[in-house]
Amino acid sequence: MAIARNGPIWVGQVERRDEYADVTVDERFVAARLLVTAGGTPVGLATVELTGGAATADEVRAAVEAQVGRDREVLVPPTSDEPITVVIATRNRAESVRRCVRAVLAGDHPDVTVIVIDNDPDDDSTERVVAEFGEAGTGGHGRAEVRYVRERRRGASVGRNRGLQEARTRIVAFTDDDTEPDVHWASRIAGAFASDSDLACLSGPVVAARLDTEQEQASEFGLVWNKGFQGRRFRLSEPPPGSAIFPFSPGLYGIGANFAVRADAARKVGGMDEALGPGSPALGGEDGEFMVRLVLARHAVAYVPGVLVWHHHRSSPDELRKQVRGYAMGLGAFLTKIALDRRAGFMALQRLPAAVNQLRHINERESDAGVGESAGAASTSAERLRWMLSGGTAYVRGRRAARQAGGRVPPLVRRGAP
Repeated sequence: MAIARNGPIWVGQVERRDEYADVTVDERFVAARLLVTAGGTPVGLATVELTGGAATADEVRAAVEAQVGRDREVLVPPTSDEPITVVIATRNRAESVRRCVRAVLAGDHPDVTVIVIDNDPDDDSTERVVAEFGEAGTGGHGRAEVRYVRERRRGASVGRNRGLQEARTRIVAFTDDDTEPDVHWASRIAGAFASDSDLACLSGPVVAARLDTEQEQASEFGLVWNKGFQGRRFRLSEPPPGSAIFPFSPGLYGIGANFAVRADAARKVGGMDEALGPGSPALGGEDGEFMVRLVLARHAVAYVPGVLVWHHHRSSPDELRKQVRGYAMGLGAFLTKIALDRRAGFMALQRLPAAVNQLRHINERESDAGVGESAGAASTSAERLRWMLSGGTAYVRGRRAARQAGGRVPPLVRRGAP
């Protein structure tokens, strides 16, 4: 449902198998964005207009049925209590770390280790926040340990690799400091791996935690953080229908704010590329490249709708502009890495016309959602192209710097791969 975004949108949740209730919130909200669950399983998002901050139960029901569909049988996501490590790479965002760790510990998994990787911090504020949680007994439903690790180098990929190195569990989950994982997040991650022995990596929905500002709304509707609520599984031998650029389609698999790996598979392919991602010259591209690399290595990657996190989108024009720039540069860096790899480059060249169409679609979607206007950009398409080109040169610089620092820059296709 298209909503004229002329004011803040309230974010909430509705269980469709319970009796629908009226929505009554502050009068400043012009609409409500509702995560719809069925028996506790996310099945979709619905937006309902508010009048004076209110909508009746019948209006909520009508919006849910029109936008999500009528209730249907939904598979209950499997859960497991296998120990899991949650890695949060951060830099100079202590309050965000506090909110994220608190949400992880409030989850229903009985055995979680949280490792906060502090990348070259300016002070000890994050270390002090982690110390507040203590080492044991802080979980909502069982045992939890929260560890602090200071990493001397900057970069989200550097931090995630350090977390993967520090982890002692077979399953490692990654999230960003600006998220709040759902209460079932960790147990459903463990359950997905327990029920699929071939699975190497999974991702899940990333849903807006708030939509007060124009920039938060542009992010939600234009950048497509959430990849839907249909489960999907990807293998190189089983191309998904309707994806002409597979497997070189990083937006297909999910994003770095919400993913998890089987630790041995992630280590085997070399971990994250430290020349990509926030904190590197390329600014982005690390999550999609990593998942593409796993698929090219003939691992299975899945998108699991029940594994959900709430995300605090950028709320100001400058923050959104910086984020859009990072995504464009990261895409340019990813494409450059493909071009520099002989085998991957040949495969990608065959998909070039489809890739051009995909870029056109992305520009149109962002334009329709007002991303450029909200970020203060005069011409989204022109700027995107410039940023993409600069991302390519940034990747070459970043790759050289990462190698000189002893960092990891794994090839897209391993030597000897079939």
